[in-house]
Amino acid sequence: MSEKSFTEKGVQHHVENVNDVHPVGGVHEVVFQGSETLKAALEKEPPQPRSRRMLQLYLIVSVAYLCSSLNGYDGQLMGNMLVLPAFDSEFGASIVGIKAGYISAMYTIGGVCSLPFVGPAVDTWGRRPGMFIGCFSVVLGTIIEGTSGMTGSLGQFLGGRFLLGFGVSIAASAAPIYVCEISHPAYRGIMTGLYNTIYNVGAIAAAGTLRGGENYPGNASWLIPTWIQMVCSGIVCLFCFFLPESPRWLYTNGKQEQAAAVITRYHGLDNPESVYLKMQMQEFGDELNLDGADKRWWDYRALFKDRASRYRLMCNLVLTVWGQWSGNGLTSYFMPAFLATAGVTDPTTVLDINLGTSFAGLFVSITGATFVEKIGRRKLFYRILLVISFWWVLITITAGVFNNTGAKGAGDAAILFVNLFGITYSFGITPLQALYPVECLSYEQRAKGMAFSSLVVNAALMVNQFGLPVAIQNIGWKLYIVFVGWTLVESAVVYFFLVETKGRTLEELDEIFNAPNPRKASLAVKKVTLDAEAHVLNVEKIK
Repeated sequence: MSEKSFTEKGVQHHVENVNDVHPVGGVHEVVFQGSETLKAALEKEPPQPRSRRMLQLYLIVSVAYLCSSLNGYDGQLMGNMLVLPAFDSEFGASIVGIKAGYISAMYTIGGVCSLPFVGPAVDTWGRRPGMFIGCFSVVLGTIIEGTSGMTGSLGQFLGGRFLLGFGVSIAASAAPIYVCEISHPAYRGIMTGLYNTIYNVGAIAAAGTLRGGENYPGNASWLIPTWIQMVCSGIVCLFCFFLPESPRWLYTNGKQEQAAAVITRYHGLDNPESVYLKMQMQEFGDELNLDGADKRWWDYRALFKDRASRYRLMCNLVLTVWGQWSGNGLTSYFMPAFLATAGVTDPTTVLDINLGTSFAGLFVSITGATFVEKIGRRKLFYRILLVISFWWVLITITAGVFNNTGAKGAGDAAILFVNLFGITYSFGITPLQALYPVECLSYEQRAKGMAFSSLVVNAALMVNQFGLPVAIQNIGWKLYIVFVGWTLVESAVVYFFLVETKGRTLEELDEIFNAPNPRKASLAVKKVTLDAEAHVLNVEKIK
């Protein structure tokens, strides 16, 4: 690549895996996977992660992070609320059986029904209004659920569950898109990877309030945690319109000057000559369609219009569905039922175990988010699935021994291994669940693609929520054998088909998905020669 072509293209995304540097009088070579253009930008204008503007950007995305807590809260809340005697007495729902299934599944049904509204909320009005609409629906759903304690109406409670699922689906589409699009290009991986780790903050809040409310008499034991479910969504509603809008949304909606102002402030650190400003504005002009399908709320053709679009959607769906079908449903919605197969039935012990698991998941997932750039999304994903399959082997053996012999040691071992499963999942899959699906979609696809992804993942969740409690009730620990083989299949699919997205800008991924073999193209290794001023002198593909 000549210096002229480098100038025309702009300067692109974060590069990791720098394997070799040979300085020769200011001229040096770098061997890496990813974008040579961003590597040059990082050398020319090193990011300043502790600058005032970057600290402000961290606070901005932290508001959007709260949308991630909504799913975590509900997962812990409904899984463990079913173990409370007062809730069982009020609605006649136990931890297994069909009633447990449809109480949990009403949330998923609401998410599926939100699909037609995600496009208008997120594409037409913006990423911030999308977060507001979703979180406002969560607030309304919580009020309906909470007041069902006065009426004793299961139908009213289910109606609240429907609105909760409806709102969370919209918010969970808008928020990760917002974080991914507004993050500094050097830190997109970790900033967006951290989004889904806040799932565990919601889980901790739910587990803690359930544990604390357990000693309250009557319905207060489940109503207190129910009402607290609206706190994070309420905070997002109050503050989201004080945040800057996504520069990509601004650019494609005729507000190029505002887009440039956002990039200048938060990526260029108030420098109007910043290389990051020039890079992104050039890429926006080259790659973003100002009259794409994102301008038409009804038009979903961008998801399927050509091979590259379909490959993008496939990569998106593989991670979202695999993230639900690797057995993690047993450690969230149906953890009490799982623990029962290992001999733990005391409600207080169940709540204590869940609280401890949630704290461990938070710290481990945050650690995992810091490795998504170093290890790579694809490599991290397929290797973690192999480890998860190993844990399922041990879980199956120990749970089977306990059920056949009643040996307490076997039951304790099963609990240990399921917690190790949860830690492994949190490290490798939790950070990817918001990051990778958004990265795989082009701007034109992004909001509707995340909505479609939400539809598919909610369908996968319905299989969990209707199928798992019945399967546990009927075949108990033998269900775990399925997960042993299935996670091996998942790992093979990731290895052979998914692309690596690290080290490139969102816009540069177009070149990868348009390649004859996107996976192979994404793994290409280059040797780039840079001069003392970080101009690209030569690019050589070596692998």
